[in-house]
Amino acid sequence: MLSVVVPTLNAASTLEDCLSRLSGARDLIVVDGGSWDGTQAIAESSGARLVLTEPGRGAQLRLGAEAARGDWLLFLHADTLLTPGWLEAVRAHIETAPESAGCFRFRLDARAWQARLIEAGVALRVWVLGLPYGDQGLLVPRSLYERVGGYAEVPLMEDVDLIRRIGRFRLRILQADALTSAARWRRDGWFRRSARNLSCLMLHRFGMSEERLARLYE
Repeated sequence: MLSVVVPTLNAASTLEDCLSRLSGARDLIVVDGGSWDGTQAIAESSGARLVLTEPGRGAQLRLGAEAARGDWLLFLHADTLLTPGWLEAVRAHIETAPESAGCFRFRLDARAWQARLIEAGVALRVWVLGLPYGDQGLLVPRSLYERVGGYAEVPLMEDVDLIRRIGRFRLRILQADALTSAARWRRDGWFRRSARNLSCLMLHRFGMSEERLARLYE
């Protein structure tokens, strides 16, 4: 069985659309970090299991995995929409690569040329480094997730931390898209936000703690 874990914090503007794409999942868990904007009501009305905790995406994801019932875990951000065919892509992966993790192809919900350039850069990063971010979703067999220690309760880079422990040779690209909101790129500047993300990745790679990175990120 597939369990889908969605961490939330004031995600009312995107959560309903996100959950509506997940109707094929038999075990859907929303782990909320204290929203006050109606997120919790949306989760409950969708039929998802709602788990309440303190804010912090690493801790929320870890708690969601502990609550999950499935042999396979899919971690997904609340502002990410899976495109039609995602469930078939997941099933194909489970059949052909049962010991490996998987991520979706990254897409932004914008027509701007900058969005296409960023998508190409993400594809290159995943191909060369085997390093997707959480906004591409992460599908992982529970056995592998537990073997590598699961999500760490860190304030930032929880996705990078886990994927590095999984390893690039145990990661496959799923044949479906994860469509992510471009609102943050529009707000912060297309290339400014990408440059900030890359800077955080490099500092993390050279040993800066997640706590210091979180302060710099804010």
